[in-house]
Amino acid sequence: MQTPEAPYLWAAAAPPPAEPNPLVTLAMFAGLFLFMYFLIIRPQRKRQKEHRELVENLQKGDEVVMSCGLVGRIVRLDGDYLELEAADGVRLKFQKVAVHAVLPKGTLKSA
Repeated sequence: MQTPEAPYLWAAAAPPPAEPNPLVTLAMFAGLFLFMYFLIIRPQRKRQKEHRELVENLQKGDEVVMSCGLVGRIVRLDGDYLELEAADGVRLKFQKVAVHAVLPKGTLKSA
């Protein structure tokens, strides 16, 4: 017994996929760059500028918090270094860039 042959359906060939518009790709990259610039690069540069100004304006007698959490008063500035008095008679030497913040005058109490 023979099986009847299935009828063949001849479909029209699909058109080749359209190539993406290079302007759309370029616009996507530009948008990604602007996103990265405004949300990451610009705020980081602003923080770096503020920290650089803080370090440049350090003076003898300023009360500071170091990035390690140590609090003290600047007793001497020497180039890129500063000498910090953490307690009576305890002086430590740090790099200026390790200063995290300058405290308001009178924050530290003299013992």
